[in-house]
Amino acid sequence: MMQAFLKQHRWVILAAGAAIQVLTGVPAAWGVFQRGVCEGYSLSQENAAMIFSLTICFFGIGCILGGLLQDKKGPRTAGLAGAVLLAAGFCGAGFIPGENPWFFYGVFSVPVGLGCAFLYPSVMSCAQKWYADRKGLATGVIGGAVGASGAVLTFLGRFLIGTWSIRTAFWVLGLLMLAVCGAGAAILENPEQPPRETAKQKRGGGPAPKRPRDYSVKEMLKTNQYWLMFAVVGLATPAVLLFSPIIVELAQERGLSQTAALACIVVGSVFSAAGRLLMPWLSDKIGRRYTDMLLLAALCGFSVWFIYAGSWWVILVYSLLTFCYSGEAAVIPAAGTDLFGQKNAGINYGFLALGMSVGSVGFPLLARCFEGEAVRHFIAIAATAAGFVCLWFLKPTQGERL
Repeated sequence: MMQAFLKQHRWVILAAGAAIQVLTGVPAAWGVFQRGVCEGYSLSQENAAMIFSLTICFFGIGCILGGLLQDKKGPRTAGLAGAVLLAAGFCGAGFIPGENPWFFYGVFSVPVGLGCAFLYPSVMSCAQKWYADRKGLATGVIGGAVGASGAVLTFLGRFLIGTWSIRTAFWVLGLLMLAVCGAGAAILENPEQPPRETAKQKRGGGPAPKRPRDYSVKEMLKTNQYWLMFAVVGLATPAVLLFSPIIVELAQERGLSQTAALACIVVGSVFSAAGRLLMPWLSDKIGRRYTDMLLLAALCGFSVWFIYAGSWWVILVYSLLTFCYSGEAAVIPAAGTDLFGQKNAGINYGFLALGMSVGSVGFPLLARCFEGEAVRHFIAIAATAAGFVCLWFLKPTQGERL
């Protein structure tokens, strides 16, 4: 019955996926939780920022586990598991004792990162399968919801923290995520596999079209294309993720009030949603590789500008960075499918997302080895330039334009 309903109303998959993803953009909204975590749990800025980095890290790891689960058991099972993990991390954070970041790493970062990861590839892969003829549209709608999530969680978080406390905010958000993400995940179902031949071909109207090759994980890991894409995913991270946890404090240091500084998160989330909506569409027109090259070049240029941005320019430049980073991230799932096929898209995307795990932990640790804010900017510039070079050498695997 569900299959028949979805065939008539496949937009429901996009609606359910968007509802799920609008509550999973925890990294984009972490700036609004950072101060509350520091004050409510007596943690340093560095420890609170590491909570953010480890959440991203376990997102990458979880994409493999979630992708494998959704490839084996379907998107509904993986999605429901992700909803439970995400809610458990937020609710569990309400019981964490103060002055103990290790509890936070284990109770919050691990399940929240894994939960978001179980949900994202399940939703994205399922939507792409229903919209195989318009993968860019499916990627854009789901990605746009992820981008908008930063603004939604910022408003919710600020309201809940201001009304009650950081602990109560975590509990309420956890229950809300369980209800919304659980309900959305219950709708997810892959379409039935299309026949290998059309009716005309069965009557002798011509040979079946050549099907793109579906790479297994083992086969994918042996290709140069995988390692170049892995590098691109990791090298794109420092331009935004080095600054997301501290953007509110950074904006205040550069002349903005606290209220205006919070606008960095909200406006950045709007730009993030726009990037996730528009860039997959652009990649359908000019190709995934050229789109990503354009975005990596822009990330490098805006990272240079960000060094000198002050006052209200901080909001603009940071928002442009989030537009480019989110747009680049939104193109990756479709690029992975084009390179390595659709059959194992979930698990294959998980291995691509490992680049994000490496970058989200490795670059902050590298930045902590040096003193001063300037090193963060230099790392972002060098990394995005290196990512552009990797894309320059990237070639398609299927003999078609990438």
